[in-house]
Amino acid sequence: MNMFSKLPLYLLILLTLGFASCESNDPSEENDGEVITDVTLKFQELNASNALVGSVLSFKAIDPQGIEVGKTPTVQSISLTKGKKYQMTIEVTNSIKNEDITQEILAEAAEHQFFFLGPVFDSNIFSIQYADAGGIALGLKNTVTVSSSPGTNNSSMRVVLRHDLNKSFAGASNPNFSNFVQAGGETDLDITFPVILN
Repeated sequence: MNMFSKLPLYLLILLTLGFASCESNDPSEENDGEVITDVTLKFQELNASNALVGSVLSFKAIDPQGIEVGKTPTVQSISLTKGKKYQMTIEVTNSIKNEDITQEILAEAAEHQFFFLGPVFDSNIFSIQYADAGGIALGLKNTVTVSSSPGTNNSSMRVVLRHDLNKSFAGASNPNFSNFVQAGGETDLDITFPVILN
């Protein structure tokens, strides 16, 4: 009699464990976002005719486990020369799967956009313009002009990648749009690079 009266309790425990084990599998199945391990900013000088000259300067942000918003990857300082104009391109990769995510961002340009923020722009050290093919506002290719007299040798640049935003939102076509959250969407990347000017 005692055994039968305890049976529902045993069943309840077994059912609870069963549900818990099912729930533990769900997050991994639902997590289908891109893993980004490397973000590379490449700068090459532009001469007075806007032709590329000199060597390419590369600066990386890396996390072998994946760069997540809110965490701090290993970031190299950007080192540029005062008074110079540069072409800046961005490469995004997943070294875990050896995937070039840059091409995916380009293929989905209507849904993605980079924004460039921080003191480096607020104090007019840099000016930046999108230079993507076809005049789209994406930010994989940009023109950066460094002031000849910025007043400081050290600053920082925040690089934000958004997806599913309203690109027609007022102000969103500006690479330095500080209120990018208002345009909707979600953040894929949010990295701050130190900047050193020589």
